[in-house]
Amino acid sequence: MLKKIIKSYDYTLVVAVFLLCSFGLVMVYSASMVIASAPKFGENPSFFFDRQKVALLAGTAAFFVTMILPYKIYASKKILLTIVLGSVAMLLLVFVVGHTANNAQSWIMVGARGIQPSEFTKLSVIIYLAAVYAKKQAYINQFGIAVMPPIIFTLGICMTVAIQPDFGTAFIIGLIALTIILCSGMGIKSLGKLILLGFVTAVLLSPLLYILSGGILSEGRMGRFLGFMNPFEDEKNGYQLVNSYIALGAGGWKGLGLGQSIQKFNYLPEAHTDFIMAIIAEELGLFGVLFVLLLLAYIVLRGFQIARKCTDSFGSLLAIGISSMIAIQTFINLGGLTGLIPITGVTLPFISYGGSSLLLLMASMGILINVSMFTNYQSMYLTKEKQPQSQPARSFQKNYVSYR
Repeated sequence: MLKKIIKSYDYTLVVAVFLLCSFGLVMVYSASMVIASAPKFGENPSFFFDRQKVALLAGTAAFFVTMILPYKIYASKKILLTIVLGSVAMLLLVFVVGHTANNAQSWIMVGARGIQPSEFTKLSVIIYLAAVYAKKQAYINQFGIAVMPPIIFTLGICMTVAIQPDFGTAFIIGLIALTIILCSGMGIKSLGKLILLGFVTAVLLSPLLYILSGGILSEGRMGRFLGFMNPFEDEKNGYQLVNSYIALGAGGWKGLGLGQSIQKFNYLPEAHTDFIMAIIAEELGLFGVLFVLLLLAYIVLRGFQIARKCTDSFGSLLAIGISSMIAIQTFINLGGLTGLIPITGVTLPFISYGGSSLLLLMASMGILINVSMFTNYQSMYLTKEKQPQSQPARSFQKNYVSYR
């Protein structure tokens, strides 16, 4: 029984995740060593590296816990309610005791470290939507009682995150939710109603957004949009994007060499966070960029393949949500540093500096691998055994398949 479970794990995903994390740890050190040498960081070149290393250790623990824990436990009423209420409480707590950094009140300080609740809200929304829509499969096309309630809840979460303000994370949560909703099994009529509802909501909220724009869309945030439109003409607002272009172009095919970046010498702001790919391109060239992109692409495509093979609605929607989260976040990060979209401050999954983001991603990947294990076990053993009610099968079904 145990040997079959061990054989059912997707070890290629495990390897891909830890390759990315290890590579990210090296690049965090390289990209941050200059800024970390400043007096406010104790003149310690490994300041950010050490903090990221601790986050990776915590993330590794979370990864193995969620990889072993039966994924269906998250769909139980008590666990699901705890996840949802805990996530909402943490988001609201930010407005009471939140710490402001980079013009956003998005962190809660625990000692010398900050926790960003909005990061963990991504996984909470994925679990909530997957559980709710999995339970509503029998009447998924009844728009009023099946589709609308989860959408209203998700909109509330997105608005709460947006007014921190953290538009990048709010946008990601919204797109993840939309992906899960579109894959939930609703018919064309329900989809049409959803599109119409979205259009009407946007029209009705436009006056409110205009009124609040003065407080939420500060000069710095508006500068991101202005700099995105004309980075070379707007010296002030386009500074970061122009230096990103310089880093991307300087690396060529092979790069300048690990640790040899010039832009990290206080030319490119946030080099170790949302612009770390620019440093990778400068130091390791196109080969370094392709290494990261191919591993991320493998994780995303493998996740969607797991969703397609999984016969359980909850597991399938979980895999879709986690895979889309990584894909969306990657696109927004790369779109910002290449000028395809305005800069949002979103980190590159598994690579950028950020403890909350890394911990969330590792826990999410553990869940995805657990879904994969269940799916592989079912396809390799349960469907092939001549006596499906044998003791090993009954034991597995009790612990993994039929968990309540």
